[in-house]
Amino acid sequence: MLTPTPTIEKPSNLVAFAFLLIAFLTGIASSFQLPTLSLFLTQEIQVSPAMVGYFYAINAIIGIGLSQILAKYSDKMIDRRKVILYCCVLAIGGCLVFAFNRNYYWLILLGTTLLGLGSSANPQSFALAREYADNTGKESVMFSTIMRTQISLAWIVGPPLSFSIALNWGFDWMYSIAGLAFLFCGLIAVTLLPKVPRKKMEQNTPLQAPSNNQKSVIYLFITVFMIFNCNGMYLINMPLYIIHELHLPAELAGTLMGTAAGLEIPIMLLGGYLTQYFSKKALIFTALWAGFLFYLGLLFFQNTWQLVLLQFFNAIFIGIIATLGMLYFQDLMPRQAGAATTLFSNAAKLSWLVAGPIAGWLAQFWHYNTVFYVSFLMIAIAMVCLMKCGR
Repeated sequence: MLTPTPTIEKPSNLVAFAFLLIAFLTGIASSFQLPTLSLFLTQEIQVSPAMVGYFYAINAIIGIGLSQILAKYSDKMIDRRKVILYCCVLAIGGCLVFAFNRNYYWLILLGTTLLGLGSSANPQSFALAREYADNTGKESVMFSTIMRTQISLAWIVGPPLSFSIALNWGFDWMYSIAGLAFLFCGLIAVTLLPKVPRKKMEQNTPLQAPSNNQKSVIYLFITVFMIFNCNGMYLINMPLYIIHELHLPAELAGTLMGTAAGLEIPIMLLGGYLTQYFSKKALIFTALWAGFLFYLGLLFFQNTWQLVLLQFFNAIFIGIIATLGMLYFQDLMPRQAGAATTLFSNAAKLSWLVAGPIAGWLAQFWHYNTVFYVSFLMIAIAMVCLMKCGR
């Protein structure tokens, strides 16, 4: 019934290094693009806050649709490494469009389409890592957790560096460097990653979540969606809030993102370790309470050192869900590593469909920090949905 596909053995240390390096490089690319996008659109393209919000929304729609289609077929393909390579090539094209084009509509259609497909390189690498761990008998939770810490490591240096490059050298240099990261990622995928044996299932075996887990998958999707809505609104409005309302240096936005990413690393490792004693569901509840404290603090604290200290709660909020949320999906959807990982990724992407317009509208008609009030409601919804999840 199960027929493994022949594979070429590679040293486990080399494979582990390749997975970690790909996670780091895709993290670098995203940490260059995402934190500076609102600043790029307002300063370089000179559009209104509402137009910034629309950009994020359309970007989310395109990215979700394309990556979900790709994920569906990736679980049927023999060699997932080729999927990662194709994604990296498309992402390079998207970076070049953003580097050398300044037309809002070309960016929102062509640029976001290429980057939407290209961004799947990250979830596909995590899916391959889960399959590799399962096939070799390695502990998948800690392996995936350590991979995820590489993204946080990238976000320590990425945002401060991206703001520095964009403000001093220009956005064309910043996006070109992001494209270079994708180039290295693609080369590593085809040269160092293993070809993991794929299991050929019987034709009458449905490739879907078990019926007793379907409701849990839906509730978990909403939970992750709400959490990343909060984070999305924060990432969009925070740089502009710091500049226009708190009148602090623009570089502080990169410092705050880097600080949160640095704190996420030990929190992720601790979270992965604690899964031996606590359920993923209980640990995600802890993250939600940390998120509540984080957004409450943002309403009252406005000094630089206070904003830096608040990143501890932000790190718990995002660090735990970014790792255990993905693994929770994989547990609920066995034999569908690609679909489960992409579903988690698309929950985050879909959040921009809501976060973008809300952040833009609130900034245009009220204040940049109004989104922090909306975050309380979203966290409450996430708590209710998480309680309905199984396991």
